[in-house]
Amino acid sequence: MELGLRGKVAAVTGGSEGIGRAAVQRLVEEGAKVALCARRADVLEAFVVELKKAGGDVLPVVADAAKPGDMERFIAETVRHFGRLDILVNNAGGTGQSPFEKVDDAAWQSDIDIKVFAHIRTARAAIPHMKKQGGGRIINLNMVGAKAPFAGSFPTTISRAAGLALTKALSKEYAADNILVNAVAVGKIKSKQQERRAAREKLSVAEHYERTGKTVPLGRMGEAEEVANVIAFLASDAASYVTGCCINVDGGLSGVL
Repeated sequence: MELGLRGKVAAVTGGSEGIGRAAVQRLVEEGAKVALCARRADVLEAFVVELKKAGGDVLPVVADAAKPGDMERFIAETVRHFGRLDILVNNAGGTGQSPFEKVDDAAWQSDIDIKVFAHIRTARAAIPHMKKQGGGRIINLNMVGAKAPFAGSFPTTISRAAGLALTKALSKEYAADNILVNAVAVGKIKSKQQERRAAREKLSVAEHYERTGKTVPLGRMGEAEEVANVIAFLASDAASYVTGCCINVDGGLSGVL
């Protein structure tokens, strides 16, 4: 299927690893021009070398989604380099989960900074450009726990629930400007974070993935590329009448729609 992304300009936060990396690759494969940001310059540059060898038109920007000013700068550099912005993918974030009494103010603030304020700042910087050109797409990465928080999921599920509210409110406010805003809620996806969890549990990565996969109805953990496919769909012409939605990519794990 032709997704209509050729020549479009996308900005992806947290674009050097995991789901962000897969999203960048998928968008580049579809012919989009992509700006990507991450905190670590070495990892970012190594990935960009790969993308350019494959013919990708990409712009790397070293930026920290949790820092005030960095996301505004990222969007500004994207527009300055490519001349426009059609797609924003808010991917940067983590999955830290602890019992409520173990989460102090600093941990709450850090989580809110990267999962709520980062999305606010990128959207606030991107929307004027999208309005000027007649539309755009904003896709916010989220997690299924935001819809059904569980014990010991602090502060992540609370910050992520705020992200869902932001997604819905933005979709209502900017529908008349043809700016479509959606979210993707992920379940158990293979990632560097999961690999670090395996190390803490003194398991091999394969053992951890197999054990965790058994808790998912489909019987396996998801691949970052499977999430990227949904992101590409939401960014595409095929999703031209989809806004204010959150799509679960979780192998059937969540108990809610």
